[in-house]
Amino acid sequence: MKKGIHPEYVECEVTCACGNHFVVLSNKPQLKIDICNKCHPFFTGSEKIVDTAGRVDKFKKKYNLK
Repeated sequence: MKKGIHPEYVECEVTCACGNHFVVLSNKPQLKIDICNKCHPFFTGSEKIVDTAGRVDKFKKKYNLK
């Protein structure tokens, strides 16, 4: 790697809107984010499939899925 062209990495405190805090390496000392793994629906299990015009049921019926 060339010297002098890469940013300095520092410990970065990341703060989510839900109140979760964690530390990562970044070129900025502090970040504020809107969503993290503690409040994202995919990771919390509250994810819902939006069925538009019965497409999920149509797919399950087509391939004989339960």
